[in-house]
Amino acid sequence: MTQKHHGPRYVLRDVQRTDLAGIKRVAALLNSQNLPDDEKALAELIDTSVRSFTGAIRNPFERQYIFVLEELRTARIVGTSMIIAQHGTRESPHIYLDIYEKEHYSAFLDKHLRHRVLQIGYNFEGPTEIGGLVVDPAFRHHDKPGKQLSFCRFLFMAIRPQRFRERVLAELMPPLTPEGKSRLWEAFGSKFTNLSYQDADRASRRNKEFIQQLFPQGEIYATLFSKSVQEVIGEVGPDTVGVRTMLEKIGFRYDEHIDPFDGGPHFSAPVREVGPIKLYARAKLSAEQLPAGEGEDRLVAIERPRRRQRFRAVWTLARFDEDAVLLPTPAVEALGAQTGDVVHTIPFY
Repeated sequence: MTQKHHGPRYVLRDVQRTDLAGIKRVAALLNSQNLPDDEKALAELIDTSVRSFTGAIRNPFERQYIFVLEELRTARIVGTSMIIAQHGTRESPHIYLDIYEKEHYSAFLDKHLRHRVLQIGYNFEGPTEIGGLVVDPAFRHHDKPGKQLSFCRFLFMAIRPQRFRERVLAELMPPLTPEGKSRLWEAFGSKFTNLSYQDADRASRRNKEFIQQLFPQGEIYATLFSKSVQEVIGEVGPDTVGVRTMLEKIGFRYDEHIDPFDGGPHFSAPVREVGPIKLYARAKLSAEQLPAGEGEDRLVAIERPRRRQRFRAVWTLARFDEDAVLLPTPAVEALGAQTGDVVHTIPFY
């Protein structure tokens, strides 16, 4: 089913402090570093996002933006996504494991071997990061909620490019055990920290100093790990395959970097080369309604700088007519837009 058959089911908007209960319910589904299942931490993240959208945080690269997907009929929050304007500073660097190959040859034995090698790396002026994408499982098969949450970040970055770094990073979830453990962490990180995966994840939200101090700084040969551990390095979990495919289609590539905790792969792209951002367009909203059956699928947003909700977006059909854009009435109503408002759009393909 596409928007050719009905009006928007959801609206995408900036998170509000009053959304804490709904965000906590969604966070409990994943409990990731970017979206922890911790009420105090979530309240701080929401506060940071609100101050980022309002401009109360003066340095644009210290901002973090949280978007929510709200079901229009029930006002229920069914998913979230996030942009971290800069992931990696001198106080809290972006930390990763670099993955590369080394070759060894013995003339005496006439043996030539290739080994995958891991080495910790740091970035103190890191890229923009997209993360925190969570969708309530009960809603995952209704109108592409995950894709809407993902693309709304690219739309916002297209509207305000000066707020973000030149490169955008996505850290993807790897395969985990049925108990939620990381095979790489059990074989590697836990040996150097004496922490469980969950405890290390929680500690890193407060301070990453222990990673720099306790992790080995030299090369680690993946050959020393069991086959089951080697197989998950740089791989994505079954629920993340679709995300990886989508990212690759719009220009992201594997960086040969992985998360030092769980081994999940890092994908990145130059912001200007991300497919939807390259095709960003804006125009004033026409007073004329889009005729039924016309237009193309687009994600459409308006900014409302003097309103409590400063960003609203919907997936809808749209048609450009010279310097104006035509939308169906349900989409206009969901946006809270008026004739003449500037409308920002990217294709939703």
